[in-house]
Amino acid sequence: MEIQGKLIDLSETTQVTDTFRKREFVVEYADNPQYPEFVKFECIQDRCDLLNNFQVGQELSVSFNLKGRKWVDPQGNTKYFNSLQAWRIQPASAEAAPPPPPATEAAPPASPSSSGNNSDLLSASDEEDDLPF
Repeated sequence: MEIQGKLIDLSETTQVTDTFRKREFVVEYADNPQYPEFVKFECIQDRCDLLNNFQVGQELSVSFNLKGRKWVDPQGNTKYFNSLQAWRIQPASAEAAPPPPPATEAAPPASPSSSGNNSDLLSASDEEDDLPF
């Protein structure tokens, strides 16, 4: 999954256990600018470093996985938790770069030395359009 938005909040990396660390951040997602959504993501382990080059206020694109967990508390009640784990973060400008212009197949210009007969040009373009499938 992927989302684009503005980085609103960025926490420091937290060492949860000796072998586990995480870092949380919030993105303002404005699919409808009148009602923006504030979506909290987390990075875990080595992915925490993905946020080092970003600042609050910057537009970015976040690729993430939706994770869900089930937990039964000591009283036997079942609870469910969701998290959005980011695995790639890029500046939005890299995603919004205009695509390269489509390749066009134009017939070669007629040279002044040609006989004025366009049948050579037509047959050449017909051969290019003859697809094997």
